[in-house]
Amino acid sequence: MSRPADHLNRRTRGWIRPLVIGLVATLTWSSPAGADTSRADLGADLGTALDTILADPLLKGGAAGVVVADADSGATLYRHRPDDRLMPASNTKLLTSAAAMGLLGPDYTYRTEVLTDGSRRGQVLKGDLYLRGTGDPTMLAADYQQLAARLAESGIKRVTGRLIADDTRFDTQRVGRSWAADDESSYYAAQISPLTLAPDTDYDAGSVIVETTPGAAPGDRPKVTLNPKTGYLRIDNRATTAATGSGSTLSVERQHGSNTITVSGAIPAGSGPAKEWVSVWEPTGYAASVFADALADHGVKVAGATRLGRATPADARQLASHQSMPLKRLLIPFMKLSNNIHAEVLTKTIGYETAGRGTWSAGLAVISDWLKKQGVDVGAVRQVDGSGLSRMDNIAAGRLVELLLSVRDEPWYADWYASLPVACAPDRFVGGTLRSRMCGTSAARNARGKTGSLTGASALSGYVTDADGRELAYSVVLNNYLASSVKSVEDAIVVTLAKSGADRATTAVRPPAVTERGGADLECSWTKPRRC
Repeated sequence: MSRPADHLNRRTRGWIRPLVIGLVATLTWSSPAGADTSRADLGADLGTALDTILADPLLKGGAAGVVVADADSGATLYRHRPDDRLMPASNTKLLTSAAAMGLLGPDYTYRTEVLTDGSRRGQVLKGDLYLRGTGDPTMLAADYQQLAARLAESGIKRVTGRLIADDTRFDTQRVGRSWAADDESSYYAAQISPLTLAPDTDYDAGSVIVETTPGAAPGDRPKVTLNPKTGYLRIDNRATTAATGSGSTLSVERQHGSNTITVSGAIPAGSGPAKEWVSVWEPTGYAASVFADALADHGVKVAGATRLGRATPADARQLASHQSMPLKRLLIPFMKLSNNIHAEVLTKTIGYETAGRGTWSAGLAVISDWLKKQGVDVGAVRQVDGSGLSRMDNIAAGRLVELLLSVRDEPWYADWYASLPVACAPDRFVGGTLRSRMCGTSAARNARGKTGSLTGASALSGYVTDADGRELAYSVVLNNYLASSVKSVEDAIVVTLAKSGADRATTAVRPPAVTERGGADLECSWTKPRRC
C-alpha cells in the first residue's frame, strides 16, 4: 500500500530518534529462552523488562508472541517470536472489523423489508407477504413491531397468502468452521442468518433472554419467561425454589437441534430474577415468528402458514422497511463487547457485496485480499471465521501489528480506533472488555486494545501512549498455558510500555489479574451478567 510522503518522513524521523530508557528491576525471574527476540530502539533495559515479564511462571510451557512498534514511524521496537502462528481468539475481530470498514465503508447500513407481489383490494392483500433480511444483527422485537405498524397504518388488515421469510442473502451454513459442539446453546455461538433479531441493545442476534423468578416459598415452581415474548421456543421447567439464602444451582440449556429450553436446578426464595442468554435454533424462523406476532398485535391477519428460505420475487414492491445504524456505530457494540455474531454477519456481508456470495469462504477470501493490499503478510495467516471463535484461526503477533500500523492512514481510522476498548474506562460502551483492567496505572484511560480469550489462548493488541507522548502499537498473543488466566502478563506488558520514556527508570510490573474470578476461558463480556 502506498503511503503519503509525510508518513514516510515521519517514519524516517522515527528511525533516527534516539531513545534511552533505564530499568529498575523489581522482579527476579530469569529471562525467557526463545529465538527471534529483538529489542531494537526500545532500549536494552526496557527490552529486558519485557523479557522478564514473559518469564512469568504463568506462561511456563506455553507460547508467546509479542511485537511492539512505533505507531508514528512504523519502526519495530521489540519482538519476541513475532512470526509464530498462534490462536488469536477475538483478536481476529481486528482483521474483520478493519476489512469491513475498508470494503463496506463506515456508512454502510442493513435494510429489513416487507414486500409483496400480490394485489391490493381495500383492506385485503391478495398474495404473499415477504419479510426480507439482509443481515442486520441489531434488529429488535420493537423494530418488527414498527414494520407491522406501518403495514397496518397503510390500511392492510388481511393477507390471503403466506408470510415468507427471505433469508437467501446468505447461504444456509449457520455455524462457523470447527465451532465447539458444546457451545451450541450459548448466545455467543448463535447461528448466522441474514434475518434475525436480538433481545436487547447489546445486540446479541439470534438469542433470547430466559428469565427465572423464584416462587414465593421453597418447593414452589419458579416462573420462567422469555424476552422477547415468543411462542417460537418451548420452556421445559423442571426447576424448583430453594430455601432463602441457599446457593443457586439453576441450569438453563437449549436441547440440541430444537427450541426446547430446559430449566433445571434450584433458585433461592427471595432472590432476584436470574437471566440467561440462550441461542435459538434457526434464527430465520425466530424473526418470522416475532414479526407474525407483531402483525397480529396490529390487527393484520395472515391466512397462510409461515414459510422459510424462499427468495422474494424480483417484481415485488416494498410496503415497509427498517434501516440499521451505520457500520461506524455498529462497531461500538461489536468491538467493545466482542460480539461474535456481528463479526460473522460482516464476513458474509463482505462476501455478498463484493463477490455476490453471502458465504464464509467468499467473505474470507475478500478479507484476505484486502489485508494483503494493506501490507499484511496473509501467506502466514489462517482465518476460518470472522470472530476468532474457531480454534483453527492462526495469526502471529507480527501480522496483527502490521494491520495496526497500516490502518492509521485510512480515512475511517478515527471511527475504528474509537471502537477499541479503553483500559479502566467504566462505561461498558467505552471500556468494553478492558473496563476493569489496568486501573490505577499509567495505562488507565490510555491503552486501547482488542481482547481475546479461549481456553488456553489469550491476546491483547492495540495502542498505548508512553510517558513521552509517543504512541506505540503492540500485540501480545499467548497460547498453551495451563493457568486460569494470563491477563496479568498482558497487562504488565502494556503498563510497562505506558510507563516507559527517555531517561526514565522503568519497572517491570505485574498488575493483579482481575479476570481470575471466573477464569478466562471466554471473553469476559461473553459471560452474563457481564464480568467486565
